[in-house]
Amino acid sequence: MCCICFEMYTDPCTLRCDHTFCRKCVTSYIQNRPDVVQSKTIPCPCCRQDTKVPDPSRSVEEWAGQIKPSIVIQGLIDTYRSEVTPRETSSTCCTICQELGETTPGAVWCAECEMYLCDKCAKIHRVTPTLLNHDLCDLSTRSKVKRRIKCTEHNSNRVEFHCQDCRKAACLTCSIIYHRACKAVVTIESMKPVMKAALMEKRLGMEKSLKVRSKKLDITHEKLQSMSRITESAVQKIKLISQTAIDKIKQKETQLLDELNNISQTCANHLQADVELEEIEMQMYRQHCEFIDQALASDSEMDLYEAYQAWESGAVEGEDVRDTEAEDTRKIDDIIFTPDTDKVLQALDDVQLGTTDVTYRDQGTCLPSPMLVDTVDGRVTVDDEVPGLYDVTVLVVDGVQTRVVTDLDNMCVKSFFTRNNHSCHSRLPLDTAPYGITKLNYKQVMVAVPESLQIVTVEVTPDLILLSAITTRTKYYSLVLLNPSSLAAGGDGCVDILDMAGHVLRSITIYNGDCLFQDPDHMCVDNKGNILVSDCGNESVICLTSEGDVVWRYAPTGDREITNPCGITTTSTGDVMFADGDTNKMIQLTESGEFVRELLTLEDDDEMDTDEGDEAQIYGICFDKYGFLFLCTDTEVKEYMFA
Repeated sequence: MCCICFEMYTDPCTLRCDHTFCRKCVTSYIQNRPDVVQSKTIPCPCCRQDTKVPDPSRSVEEWAGQIKPSIVIQGLIDTYRSEVTPRETSSTCCTICQELGETTPGAVWCAECEMYLCDKCAKIHRVTPTLLNHDLCDLSTRSKVKRRIKCTEHNSNRVEFHCQDCRKAACLTCSIIYHRACKAVVTIESMKPVMKAALMEKRLGMEKSLKVRSKKLDITHEKLQSMSRITESAVQKIKLISQTAIDKIKQKETQLLDELNNISQTCANHLQADVELEEIEMQMYRQHCEFIDQALASDSEMDLYEAYQAWESGAVEGEDVRDTEAEDTRKIDDIIFTPDTDKVLQALDDVQLGTTDVTYRDQGTCLPSPMLVDTVDGRVTVDDEVPGLYDVTVLVVDGVQTRVVTDLDNMCVKSFFTRNNHSCHSRLPLDTAPYGITKLNYKQVMVAVPESLQIVTVEVTPDLILLSAITTRTKYYSLVLLNPSSLAAGGDGCVDILDMAGHVLRSITIYNGDCLFQDPDHMCVDNKGNILVSDCGNESVICLTSEGDVVWRYAPTGDREITNPCGITTTSTGDVMFADGDTNKMIQLTESGEFVRELLTLEDDDEMDTDEGDEAQIYGICFDKYGFLFLCTDTEVKEYMFA
């Protein structure tokens, strides 16, 4: 549905931003925008992105006619209409008869004119000179008829040509008028194989993108679940440490209350003892007073004398029932509690229950973590030996992704691919073991066969076909294409620059008086055309120009020391990746040869053993055009994506 008129598309056309509208709606939109005429561009009504008018010299009414038609949406509309149109021919009236005011059931359908015809009108249609080539079909097979695209400028003409120079579709009249000076105007019919191959390759790319996005979606879901678990665990830890702090404060409270209670009880005991002593003394004084009163009341000389003698001797006034030991004990005079609120609050402010740390993904030179998405077994049924895969490259042939590997132990080149949803392979036997492999073009590879002193060219269809072989004077173990006319080949102690006939243009062995290479067994070319060499003999990776000048050398010592550098490749951003066969690690370097990180360790991913019980080793590596990483071990080809 067009978002301007809110009706089903009529002659849909697509702007540069891929938003689609009715052509008549675009024309109306342009006419109501004076700024469009001035800028000679068509802003999208949805996203405002500008689309340049191919030929602004034409009238404004014709600008919309220059926008490319949306073939896909038009096809969907035609399919929809064919599905909702009743199949009974009696309910479909002849278009010509309807214009004449008659209702005649249609018998056939003209795809060129896009109209229903009754038997009578169909006969006239067939004998009309200008309509002789129109295909008339039964209504039941209407949806199967090839749809014809009409020229937007010459409505009576079909679009049959494509100008490769202008990258535009054209009818015969457009070809004569507008494309006379163009060198490559071909029929759309002749482009069918190319279009099919391009669409198949595009579909493969979309499948790759779907695989990446699906994997990323799975990873994101896993991260969401993991984040939920981590958050719940953190909540429990926070509550636990908070409760621990609260318990500690409660413990302090209990200690302080116990101390206060003990002191208060001691003070109360002392005061209670004083009360009891005072009461005893008061009782004694009452008794002495009664004794004196009795003596005075009797008026007896002897009673008076006894009372007097008791007073004089101090027996009455000097008596004290207080415990002398108790008198020596210090007594509590008062109890005062002074709260230190400021100190408590300061201490609580200084309390650290813990920290929450966040790590962020490095968007710089570090690639995301590689994830294994596919593994292909290098064994095929006719192998005599356990595979000894050495090098790998990946091609897309007619939309089919094809992994091509060399097998030392079975002395052959193999290709692995999927055809009609079935895993397939091809095998090309050679006289001696093949080693390094390099891509020559989109469907050809070159393979080094050192023991035969040959470099062979193999066509990938994706089945393997031996095309040619050139003889060399030296055993070469690694190859890399420099340009269409030359390649670099690594042999014992040298890297030679060869022409395509195998002749040595120059040999690179020494730089500043030092021998550069010992065993340059794997090579690739970076984005600047420099040659990257993995030299397992010198335990180093070297970057040099095709003229033989060393750009940088990577030969670390200590913990990062490499002992067996093997396969080497570069990313689309120029970073260098190579394998250390002894440690089974993939190491990432910057374009200038600086260490970034250990990207992958094979044992951490999925350790496997060969049939002999030896640990598998990484040999060749490469990237495909979609950014997927391929590496071959002795017996398998592994595919990784970065998510």
